[in-house]
Amino acid sequence: MKAQLRFIEDLVEPLRVQPGKAVDLRRDFDPRYTGGLASKADAGAHLEEGLALLVDYQDRLSAQDVFGVLLVLQGMDAAGKDSTIKHVMSGVNPQWVQAHSFKEPSAEEIDHDFLWRYQRALPERGRIGLYNRSHYEEVLVVRVHPELLVHERLPDVSNTHSVWTRRYREINDWERYLVDNGIRVVKVLLNLSKEEQARRFLSRIDRPEKNWKFSPADIREREYWDDYQRAFDEMLAHTSTEWAPWYVVPADHKWFTRLATAAILTRTLAEIDPHYPRPAPEVLEEMAKARAMLQVEIDD
Repeated sequence: MKAQLRFIEDLVEPLRVQPGKAVDLRRDFDPRYTGGLASKADAGAHLEEGLALLVDYQDRLSAQDVFGVLLVLQGMDAAGKDSTIKHVMSGVNPQWVQAHSFKEPSAEEIDHDFLWRYQRALPERGRIGLYNRSHYEEVLVVRVHPELLVHERLPDVSNTHSVWTRRYREINDWERYLVDNGIRVVKVLLNLSKEEQARRFLSRIDRPEKNWKFSPADIREREYWDDYQRAFDEMLAHTSTEWAPWYVVPADHKWFTRLATAAILTRTLAEIDPHYPRPAPEVLEEMAKARAMLQVEIDD
């Protein structure tokens, strides 16, 4: 276990966004980076070991029932959020996982503050929660398309710059509140290159079994690529904190994306280090009595 945890530490630390540091996504993080691993085969054994460790930690997390974990996934369309969730969570106990995919807000959700629908979907203690897109859409999509603020009916949006500054603060405060109450927050930005996104869109068009994934809206959003990169830069710089860090995971190679995301989640659970609860003395006494009775039945 110690060797695997050292590997995980070495793998994920270069992906962590240091709190308070200015970020230029295109300069600072390479979407083709693979951490020195040459191929999917190289990553396979590490992923298998990491998933086994993840399963063990999840079992202890649910038994202890003190902490929860919220894994936030953000990224451009076709970055691989769905497939990452599928592979990373493939071996864990599904009854202790809560996954939510956030789409365009409903009329009811717009009638509340922007964090309301995300607060309602938080994982319980002992569970791992997954947000496929998240509250960060409010400083990404809404920032790229500020006309959406009109539908949110905020008291004053005359100065949109102040809206983003305020939301960064509110998000940081909310995540600090969650961590203080036992819900660890870990955030992953899947960093996809524009060229790789084009290849994946072509695959959705050319392969009939993937046609259902294609949306003309995704192509329209490609026109705002540079705007999204700038919004990512600001988001990462303002909301990667000591209590809820961002990790920028290269997404051009799916096999590395899955390995790195699993490693980040496992590292978070290792930091929590959950333990199976020790029964109270009176329960131990009852267990001893029950064991003696059951042993008599077996011996007879």
